[in-house]
Amino acid sequence: MSKFTGSKWKKSRRLGFSVLETGDELKKRAYGPGQHGQDRKRKPSEYGAQLVEKQKLKELYGMNERQFRRLFVIAKADKTTVTGLAFFRILESRLDNLVYRMGFARTRAAARQLVNHGHVTVNGKKVDIASYLCNVGDVIGFKEESPLAVVKASVEGKPATPAYVTVDAEKFQGTLARLPERNELPKEINEAQIIEYYNRKL
Repeated sequence: MSKFTGSKWKKSRRLGFSVLETGDELKKRAYGPGQHGQDRKRKPSEYGAQLVEKQKLKELYGMNERQFRRLFVIAKADKTTVTGLAFFRILESRLDNLVYRMGFARTRAAARQLVNHGHVTVNGKKVDIASYLCNVGDVIGFKEESPLAVVKASVEGKPATPAYVTVDAEKFQGTLARLPERNELPKEINEAQIIEYYNRKL
């Protein structure tokens, strides 16, 4: 299946879920895009509901299917944590996501660009792979002595940061202090449906 490349707003309306985590996309029109968007109210099948939940989480983190499925397989192999929470924790540990969560970028897409263009460091070393998985205690910063204007603007906006990261706004550094708990993660996602979806496939 080819990757859907429409705007984030269209994706959010199609899924009935804010993939930007702001809710702005759904304020005017909470129904799907297109001429018949308001008419698409049929209750989805069990498989359809599972597919929608998978798409919601995949679009939230801005990943393609191959990347997403690979991380699910890793989470499923974790015997110490329930699969849904393990999966969320892996997704939250991605470098692009942490740059976003720490408030250094206003969207995950912007955070991904910062990483891909070589501006971001982990423990003082440049890492330009957005999917890099960080560990608890890793310190995320910037290569430049004076971070880019876009980073400063994001930090000056004083974004809310989750409790599992700590941020030194003056130094433009942040640390993954601990792994998140389920109640600190998006409540609109039903991860049990995603597990069922992949259990059909794997």
